[in-house]
Amino acid sequence: MTDEPAEPPARLDRPDFGGPDPGHAFGLLFDRHAAPLRHYLVRRIGEAVADDLVSETFLIAWNQRHRYDPARAAVRSWLYGIATNLLRRHVRDEVRALRAQPAPDPVDGHAVRVAEQVDAQTAARQLAGPLAALAPGDRDVLLLIAWAGLDTTEVAEALDIPAGTVRSRLHRVRRQLRKEAARG
Repeated sequence: MTDEPAEPPARLDRPDFGGPDPGHAFGLLFDRHAAPLRHYLVRRIGEAVADDLVSETFLIAWNQRHRYDPARAAVRSWLYGIATNLLRRHVRDEVRALRAQPAPDPVDGHAVRVAEQVDAQTAARQLAGPLAALAPGDRDVLLLIAWAGLDTTEVAEALDIPAGTVRSRLHRVRRQLRKEAARG
């Protein structure tokens, strides 16, 4: 038996951080959403970065808790929106850093790089190419639904776009992926 009364389900989905103890509500939020959010981020970016992005997501959420409006979105959507923005920034920064690096010496380690590329291509060929070819907004919609398990309303809230736009993007992505699968 616990000293704290159980939080009603509605309060867990749309908590009020303005109460006398926002830390308690935030602790429940972390306990409920950190693991699924991490799992989603691991699938998107890998384990090395996922933990950092989860931490940063909750730090931003804590610092901006006064801006969260329970009437506008469920807290889950709000968190995935923050995480998606952080993920986009991370990928953008990583691409910039890679472009800024000098080209590697083509002789040193060439065989190792070729073997690594072949292994990676073999493992990810069916999905990685078509996913990379998608527009970033389309990819976010697809992966928030497929990997994070959000529904179209939650994705709309997370990305701050209309639900109709989510459905339209999802339809377009599915059509593109089917066309790509038919070619392969």
